[in-house]
Order: sequence, then C-alpha cells, then structure tokens
Amino acid sequence: MTATAEEGLVGRGNREGARLFKEWFAELTRAAEEGRGAAYVFVMGSLAELLRTFDLPVVFPEINSLQTAVRHQAHEYLNEAEDYGYSPDICGYVKADVATQLRGGQLPMGRIPKPAIAVYTNACNTYIKWAEIWERMYGCPTVTLDVPGSRAAGLRPGPGDPDFEHDRRYVLAQLHELIPVLEDVTDRRFDEDRLRETLAHANTMSRGWKRVLDLNRSRPALFNALTDGTIYLGVSNCLRGTPEGARYFDELVEEMEHKSASGIGTLTDERYRLLFVGVPCYPIFRRFAELFTEWGGAFVGSTYLWFASGGAHSAHQYDLDRPLESLAEGLLLGVRDAMDSMFFQTDALLQMFDQYQADGIVYHPIKSCRTVSTGLADSRRDLMSRADVPSLFIESDMMDRRVVSEAQLKNRIDAFFEGLASRRAGSAMTSA
Repeated sequence: MTATAEEGLVGRGNREGARLFKEWFAELTRAAEEGRGAAYVFVMGSLAELLRTFDLPVVFPEINSLQTAVRHQAHEYLNEAEDYGYSPDICGYVKADVATQLRGGQLPMGRIPKPAIAVYTNACNTYIKWAEIWERMYGCPTVTLDVPGSRAAGLRPGPGDPDFEHDRRYVLAQLHELIPVLEDVTDRRFDEDRLRETLAHANTMSRGWKRVLDLNRSRPALFNALTDGTIYLGVSNCLRGTPEGARYFDELVEEMEHKSASGIGTLTDERYRLLFVGVPCYPIFRRFAELFTEWGGAFVGSTYLWFASGGAHSAHQYDLDRPLESLAEGLLLGVRDAMDSMFFQTDALLQMFDQYQADGIVYHPIKSCRTVSTGLADSRRDLMSRADVPSLFIESDMMDRRVVSEAQLKNRIDAFFEGLASRRAGSAMTSA
C-alpha cells in the first residue's frame, strides 16, 4: 500500500462518520422544512429496521441532546427547560429535548421534524415518561414495546429455550400490534420484502461492529472506545438498516484490520489499557478524554458501546426467511443485553478485562441518568471482591456543566494513574 493510500485509509472511519452524520441531519432538516413527521425512537431498541420500511425519518432525541453538550450549548437548552418548569434533577437529555421542541425543533446541527409517532422500549424508565411529553405537545401516538429482561445475573436462555420462546412470542405479538399503527400514521402498507432489505443491511452492520470491537484487543489499541467509539456508535444507530450504514462498517473493518496488521495504534505511546463503564462526560468531552490520554491511557472497551449500540455489538444475524419473527428475536436479545450491561455487568467486565488485557476499569456515574448510574458503586464493590482489578470511580454529568469539575476529575484521575504506575513497578520488582 502506498503512503498516500495508507494516509487515506487511516482515520477514514472518523472522517466518513462525521460526513454521514452531517448528511443524516441535513435530511432531518429537509423533512422538517417539508412538514413531514418523523418516528421518535431511542437507542436501546429503536426498531429502525421496521420504521424505515414505512419511509419514516428516524429521530434519536438522545443523540440530538448529547450533540448540544459536545457543541458547548447544552446549558442554554437546560436553562430554558428549567425556566419552563422542569426540575434540575431530571435527565439532562429530556430537558435539552424539551427546549428543542420549544424552539420548533431547532438544534445547533439543524432542525428536526415533529413526531408523527413515538416508538420505544422499556429499556429505560425515562423513555416512557419522555414520550408522554411529545404526546401532550403534539397529540401523536406513542407505542411502548415491553421487552422482558433477564431474570437474574447469568440467567440468559437463548432461542429454543421454552422461557425464551415465550418471551419472543410476546414481543412478536407487540410488533403485530405496532404495524397497523404505522400503516395508519404513514398511509402505507407494510412491505415484508423491504423489511428483508433493511434487516440484511443491519446484519452487515452488526458483523462489522462486532469485528471492530474484537480487533481493538490488538496492542496497541486501534481506536479509543471513548472518543472514536462514540462516532462509530452514532453511525450504528442513525444509519441502521441502510446501505450507507452497512458500507460504512465494511470499510471500518478494512481500516481496523490494516491498522492491526501495521501496528498502528490510537496513541503513539500506549502505556495503560482501560475499560470504561457509563456514559461519557460530554460537556468537556475532548478534555475529559485528554485527562486519560495524557497518561498514555487508551480506552480499549466500553459498556457504552454495548448498551447504546441497539444490539449491533453482538453480531446477531436476522433470519431473512422469517423477517418479522427474527426482528422480534433480535429486539428481545438486544434490549435484554442492553439492560444486562447496566444491571448485571460484573461478569462481562471481568471477561473483557482478560480479553482486552486491560490495566484498569473506570466507573463514571452521571447525575442526569439514574438508569445507567444507580448501582455502579455496588457493581464496583462486587468486582473488587471477586478479582484484583484496579478501578477508578469518578462522577460528573453527560449534559450539565454546572456539576462538572475538571480540577476534581483531574486530581482523581492523576492519583489513579500514579497507583497504576506504582502497581506496575511493584510487579516488575517481584518478577525480577
């Protein structure tokens, strides 16, 4: 490969991800200007594969809200929602979205259309109350998909198990109830062949996403799961079920395989390999990442890339011969897995710690999201009782800069790396 070709390949995933996201938002802006309604969905169980068969633009309010924080404008949206009457204690994503609706859908990246329907799962209890806001504002139909979660840690029956089959049929029945609502909203008939097409694109994306995650076990790490991974995550959600999304992940695999074969890492000097638990600190996103990379710390894996990927991380493959039944199965597996990542994560983290040859785990609970953050302290204690794994517990927020203290974060992070360095030095002396 020539130097020019390699230069074009390395970093292509980030460049193309930014371009595709910009184009996706431009399409939402066009839909808003034309007065078309959209399907409002969430990342955990979006059902984008089904919604796209009805030619519904798909809006992800979580993604829109976090973009206000990345662009350092979240405080304006939060203040507006609080002035309107929403409490400082509730989810920052919700408040940013409320302000967005009050502004006629206007966001820093463009404008989103009004909801024609809201479709969501019970993966987060906030989803249900959030959708009720749109119902009150716009009178749009809202549909909750009740997806059964795991009954206990380690209890994960799969296809063929009687309990799993009962749950799958329960989810399938809800999809059969959803389809007539979508037909009524869009004045279109359900097209099973189009569903096969979107499922096929989702299959390609899922295979690629799983391969990319596995390739990051390389030394050095090929991408930063905190920063680069968030770009990949955005594409996996916004373009799920599209040929563009499928092609993106095929090309991303090509880039990562080249970097792995060539020994090209995300850091020139990787000294520590870390796992991240929780949601990133978006108000100071770049600086937050630098607090780790300045020490040579690379995030090689993240539960965020697990629970917020819509199930794509698992490489589940839809059966195109039975598309609707297989979609129900994939929804059950994906949403259940997402909930497990928040409630039963310790076993998976210990497995990832070994697979990725990690040096430590960073727990990052956030003020705005109780679903992700509640229980993280207990989870950390459980992990520490079961294995000798260094860990860091730091708190901030995904949206609200008022509760983010860079100085306090830096003190804790610096002490964590000093501890890792001391631990490594002690191990070296012991083995000498």
